[in-house]
Amino acid sequence: MNMLLRNEPTQKAKLGVGHAAAEPTRRAHGRDSADIRLALLAQAIEHEIIPRLMMAHRTPHMCLALAAADVSPLGQGDVEHFAKLVVSQDDRMAQTCIDTMRARGISVETIYLDLLAPVARHLGHLWDQDLCDFTDVTIGLGRLHQVLRELSPAFGHAFDNPGNGRHILLLPGPGEQHTFGLVMVSEFFRRAGWDVAGGPRESGVDPVMMVRREWFDVAGFSLAAKCNLEDLRTCIDAVRAESKNPRIGIMVGGPVFSMNPEHVVQVGADCATVEGRDAPDMALQVIDKLCQAH
Repeated sequence: MNMLLRNEPTQKAKLGVGHAAAEPTRRAHGRDSADIRLALLAQAIEHEIIPRLMMAHRTPHMCLALAAADVSPLGQGDVEHFAKLVVSQDDRMAQTCIDTMRARGISVETIYLDLLAPVARHLGHLWDQDLCDFTDVTIGLGRLHQVLRELSPAFGHAFDNPGNGRHILLLPGPGEQHTFGLVMVSEFFRRAGWDVAGGPRESGVDPVMMVRREWFDVAGFSLAAKCNLEDLRTCIDAVRAESKNPRIGIMVGGPVFSMNPEHVVQVGADCATVEGRDAPDMALQVIDKLCQAH
């Protein structure tokens, strides 16, 4: 009995020692769990909440780091940033940015050539590299078209050019899906006083039928995909053969020609244009050259 009584404190002490050893372990596990929760919360705030708050409360002057009145040229960083705006969930951000640029005195021509056209090419590059999907490209190009429509009246009124009596037909080449570059080129022709006809092929526009019915000084085609070169060659041959104007000039444009100038001759065109602002002057040169040849 005495032995049992003597041993009892020893057993209790042993139990006490076990509980005391387990308590720091539980506290350590608790601290680890709390640290993990805090880390996850901080990550969510940094990557989800803060960016959304910034987008929601973004002010117009934050759209691009721009100087006033075309003092500083737009760079690749501006192009990439605006590309993100045109594919963002808020469809107002791109137009708000353009309005801010106009308020700072940046010309419509600069916006056309140094921002919108490069953004369209950048979206195409992202698509080619599988860095964005078809939906993003479609949304982005659609918003670029919207911006272009909003700017069109200001662009047309920038120069008061009377009609010069010249007519041009502008169409996407066979198999071509996107027409943003062609629409922009048409803006420069209209501002230069040309009468512009054309549109997307999906609307039923047939270049051969049109040149049979109407007199056109020049027909222009845009092409991006190399695989459609032969179809474009066939189309251009038919246009020349059926045209009401036997000396119709043929212009081409698009990435496939800017990267491979030899394709201009391959499809039977007279010239290729790289920048929209040069297109009207190039068209006049083609007309003069064809007239002199006959």
